[in-house]
Amino acid sequence: MHPRIEDYALIGDLQTAALVGRDGSIDWLCLPRFDSPACFAALVGGKDNGHWTLAPCAAEARAERSYRGDSLILDTVWETPGGSVRVTDFMPQRDRMPDVVRVVEGLRGRVEMRGELRLRFDYGRVVPWVRATEGCRVAVAGPDSVWLRTPAQGTTYGKDFSTRSDFTVAAGQRTAFVLTWHPSHEPRPDRIDPFEALAETTDDWHAWSARCRYDGPYRAAVIRSLITLKALTYAPTGGIVAAPTTSLPEEPHGVRNWDYRYCWLRDASLTLNSLISAGYLDEAGAWRDWLLRAVAGAPDDLQIMYGLAGERRLPEFEVPWLSGYQDSLPVRIGNAAVAQRQLDVYGEVIDSFHVARTAGLPAEPHAWNIQRALVDYLESTWRDPDEGIWEIRGPRRHFVHSKVMAWVAADRAVRALEQHPRLSGDVDRWRAMRDEVHREVCAHGYDAERGTFTQSYGSAELDAATLLIPRVGFLPGDDPRVVSTVDTVRRELSHDGLVRRYSTEGRSVDGLPGGEGTFLVCSFWLADALLLTGRRAAARKLFERLLALRNDVGLLSEEYDPATGRQLGNFPQAFSHVGLVGTAFALRAGAGAD
Repeated sequence: MHPRIEDYALIGDLQTAALVGRDGSIDWLCLPRFDSPACFAALVGGKDNGHWTLAPCAAEARAERSYRGDSLILDTVWETPGGSVRVTDFMPQRDRMPDVVRVVEGLRGRVEMRGELRLRFDYGRVVPWVRATEGCRVAVAGPDSVWLRTPAQGTTYGKDFSTRSDFTVAAGQRTAFVLTWHPSHEPRPDRIDPFEALAETTDDWHAWSARCRYDGPYRAAVIRSLITLKALTYAPTGGIVAAPTTSLPEEPHGVRNWDYRYCWLRDASLTLNSLISAGYLDEAGAWRDWLLRAVAGAPDDLQIMYGLAGERRLPEFEVPWLSGYQDSLPVRIGNAAVAQRQLDVYGEVIDSFHVARTAGLPAEPHAWNIQRALVDYLESTWRDPDEGIWEIRGPRRHFVHSKVMAWVAADRAVRALEQHPRLSGDVDRWRAMRDEVHREVCAHGYDAERGTFTQSYGSAELDAATLLIPRVGFLPGDDPRVVSTVDTVRRELSHDGLVRRYSTEGRSVDGLPGGEGTFLVCSFWLADALLLTGRRAAARKLFERLLALRNDVGLLSEEYDPATGRQLGNFPQAFSHVGLVGTAFALRAGAGAD
């Protein structure tokens, strides 16, 4: 039986990440990068597909866990009849090779512990050859090599191709386990001191968190979300992954299972805005530079997502040997949506450059040339249909949100020329484009009889993305069309007060079977829209309800099922935490009235 999605916590080293369950099992870890094949894949398979469990032997053991201050260091305190013990899990920010460190510390009495390490490379398929050498257990298969080092007594290699550690820890005793990956053809990796690494990693995270500029009533939640967004950043390039996992389902036993270990321009652009709002300009600058490298080239070749270093080919395939999270199949690697046409990303990219410019990030000499080329290309293509923000796998349509974001691209380009007259560009032509897009959306994307903007031209369907219309400045919050759209979406797309992206009932626009949960970022968008339409008390009430949906260590997945009280989808999800940070800042700004 799989743990619930919300039963996991995140640790990472800014190049990859692991999920640690309440039961003390690391069930997901890709090495050496977020998008590398997993060596622990129990999350989307079974324990035989790789895990690392470290927990008390006692059946009556009870666990409580928390992050150590404002850090990504996870402390789990276990209470047993014989005593208590703390297990501290973390990944030091690496110098060269990735390490996973697990420190066991006796707090009271004596506690019998058991560890089981089952490495399975290539997403749980390849059983490595394990040998003892130089005081370590070394597992090797093809290009991968993992070294386990520990002073704990009773560490043996089991008959089921796993390494077991049976030991007892008394109050005041500490022992550590260090797992290190490196290429199998290279010499033995350097050894770290686990206790020095713990102190340094604690200091690193606390120093980073102290730079946060948010000082409102939700500081703890904002800091945790910002730490999560930082943890989803691939430090060598500045790219930001949407989530560290693949194929966690959008409904139990469903088929809407996607690989999110890549950099979506949309998600990362919104993450950039959150980082800038909180004062993290270095991270914002690193992402801006990643963006410039990724989108360099012909404007018509812009993709919606890229690999961690800007890779363009992300072929999608299924992994048949994995049984899926709670039997939700298929398990997918890669993402075929990379080939989709989503015109809204042009608006998000141009807007992110505008935000960076306004925040005072030093300009790159060639950045404006790229932006100008993107706007010029969009001028000739914004009238075309596309797959839209939600990556539908059905026919292309004239999605209202895509058109609104085309307006955003033209608007931000016009503003850039107005604020910086020395920049080159045809401001009159871009103003004309902005005005034309606005007229068309209001004429064809608004249903006057129902009083709402629709998902696409001529459609009766609703779309939660229309909640962004006042936030991006397309129309003001007090415009009657905005107010009525917010009310209609709130009424017709809500499930127990939370918001779905769109209806998946009947002949759904996305062309996929089954349904999905409420989409958490859309619920944050509703809170923003309520605030912008003057309903501050309702916005705050919804925001605080959303905060209550976080798990015990403050993490959110992509979706939530109000009927079962379960988190759904890939975890933790950058989009959800971006929404949390954005709404917290909006509430602090004091917009709207009760």
